[in-house]
Amino acid sequence: MSGLFSILGSTASALNAQSEAIAVTSNNISNVNNPDYSDETVDFQPLASVETDDGLESTGLSVSVTQQRDAILDQMVRQEGSLTSGYTAQQTVVQQAQASLGENITAGSTSGASDTTSESGLSAAIGSFFNAVESYAANPSDATQSQSVIQQAGVLTDRFQQVDQNLAQVQSGATAKVASDVTTVNGLLSQVAQLNDQINSLQTSDSGSALQLVDQREGVLEQLAGYLPVTVTQGPSGEDAVATTDSQGNSVTLVSNAAVVNPISLSNGALYAGSPPDALGVSSGSMQALRTSLDQLASQIVTAVNAAYNPTGTAGGNFFDAAGTTAGTIALDPSLTAANLVAGPGGAGDNSTALAVAGVANQVFSTANGDAVDGTITQSYAGAVAGIGEAVSTANSAVTDQTSVQTVITNERASVSGVSLDQEMSDLVTYQQAYQASSEVFQVVDNMLSTLMTDLTSA
Repeated sequence: MSGLFSILGSTASALNAQSEAIAVTSNNISNVNNPDYSDETVDFQPLASVETDDGLESTGLSVSVTQQRDAILDQMVRQEGSLTSGYTAQQTVVQQAQASLGENITAGSTSGASDTTSESGLSAAIGSFFNAVESYAANPSDATQSQSVIQQAGVLTDRFQQVDQNLAQVQSGATAKVASDVTTVNGLLSQVAQLNDQINSLQTSDSGSALQLVDQREGVLEQLAGYLPVTVTQGPSGEDAVATTDSQGNSVTLVSNAAVVNPISLSNGALYAGSPPDALGVSSGSMQALRTSLDQLASQIVTAVNAAYNPTGTAGGNFFDAAGTTAGTIALDPSLTAANLVAGPGGAGDNSTALAVAGVANQVFSTANGDAVDGTITQSYAGAVAGIGEAVSTANSAVTDQTSVQTVITNERASVSGVSLDQEMSDLVTYQQAYQASSEVFQVVDNMLSTLMTDLTSA
């Protein structure tokens, strides 16, 4: 009878093992479209054997469940995802900056090209201003022409200020986005720390498996990598240490075990980690370079036009306000009107001053000689516009190329960690049949025991 009870016990353990295998397979199938899920596999292992009168007998089966997760591929997916997110963020900013200029920018724009103009852009305003001055020089006694000069000069200053405001809004929006992202990043770091704690508890106790928590943590880590480049190192109890690099390329630990040891902060547009703060090296180079170029252009126009219009530096005799030497502050001299606009110092018919101002359009400047820009006014602005156009083109190409790389790596990981529906359906049928077979054995042994007990009690 002990042999029958032994068979009954081992068969019961086999039923439990096959039932767990079916549950694991069903869970795999239900997560076939879950990108954070890693395929789980079942490994059957015999329990300890015992010595009986009939020899060694197995006490049943046990089941261990493992994930088909590749730590190297996971890290590569995080790295490529981080690069893609970074390039996409750059693309968004430079595209917004390009739109802020109000110019039609073509791929062939160069520093000397004129294919960056539009009727409503700054380029058109620069051209219209100097054209108006040239027309005024041709007919200095015509009040309509003097009025046109003042009007076009006002349009020019307005365009400079509007473009500067647009770019400032883009930059402010980018900074606000980073501030929001910092909050999100710190929240994700806290989630990783909490999951580390839960995973560690489960893997160092008999309370169950942590595999689904590992999947959840990997999903959080990949979200985190979308905001900040991170490296992940797994500890002996399954906890992940998360680190990034500072502006000098040194590693900065963000999460250790169940604690966020160095949260992220934002100060004056730069990211920092920990206390005392360690700079993480984030830059908005393209945007700042464009604004600097526009400031230099505005400064050169103000300086050159004033020098041509008021060569002696007479107080109150400037064309532009000498204090307004940036794109955001350029303005006409407060005392200038169409009525007191000077065509030349020689009275009626003298147009020497107007010709000098008109000549600024073709004047070649050089930073080597102390000027604010290189080339003509038009060339300088075309260069700035072409620069942002090239930045947009570069960003677009980078996003396209990096997205392709990320797709390749993600697909490679999916081939290792992803769920194959065909394989899972095949396994499910196998486990169900094994369960059915074990169930039939259990039923036969149970019937035998019932018959035996009946015979014994009736004897």
